[in-house]
Amino acid sequence: MLDYQVNDHNLLDVMMGSTIAKCAATDLGIQWAGWAVASALKTEKFYDLAGSGTFILLAHLSRYWAGTHHFRQNVQTGLVTAWGLRLGTFLFLRILKDGQDRRFNNVRESPGTFFVYWSVQAAWVFMTLLPTLMLNSEHRDRPLGLRDYLGWGFWGLGFTIEALADQQKWVFKGNPDNAGKFIQSGLWAYSRHPNYFGEILQWSGLWLSASSVMKGSQYISVVSPLVVWFLLRHVSGIPILEKQAMKKWGSDPAFQNYIKSTPLLWPIPKC
Repeated sequence: MLDYQVNDHNLLDVMMGSTIAKCAATDLGIQWAGWAVASALKTEKFYDLAGSGTFILLAHLSRYWAGTHHFRQNVQTGLVTAWGLRLGTFLFLRILKDGQDRRFNNVRESPGTFFVYWSVQAAWVFMTLLPTLMLNSEHRDRPLGLRDYLGWGFWGLGFTIEALADQQKWVFKGNPDNAGKFIQSGLWAYSRHPNYFGEILQWSGLWLSASSVMKGSQYISVVSPLVVWFLLRHVSGIPILEKQAMKKWGSDPAFQNYIKSTPLLWPIPKC
């Protein structure tokens, strides 16, 4: 009897590994195909759309390939889908409006550098989605508990904050009276990057819920929210935007006061 149980566990581990490996290969294939098209057209207009679309596809494929449909998996997949649809649509509409993404200046003309960007996106998608891939590949199930409810609560709060912050900035920039000005109202009065704070909250919540059925080495998937935080805080998010803002408004006393009085990322309510 014990031998059968051991063999069953080994088989499940192999199936989980196979599902995650297929998701990794699919992720790479999509990003490299995207690079080939984007490089030929010298455009970055569908870069973010391809990224968010890959999140949605892999979340559903992992559940399909594993053949399990537990309630926790269904919720997790649904939350990833909602995140991807909202953010992907928003970023695509924004780049259509702006015409280009400044992150890709001097990049879109270089196929080699462009390839690195698309490959980094593949790594970002996989590492960020890893808790969901592990959860959806898991045949074991456990009753819903505190970690699930807290995780989904964090996700809901983060989703609301990010969507509201994006909408506030979109409306602000769309007002001709605000031309050449920086936003410091709404959620932007409590954090200089509230949308990124919401993003980190969402992936932290998804990891927390997924951890309800994790064991042993699966906890390494905590790299998901850590990678999101690191990339936004130190690589492709805040450093670039802060540099651009300082170049544009650094000599403005109002902006200097905003910098001094408003937290960089983690919001602190003002009295």
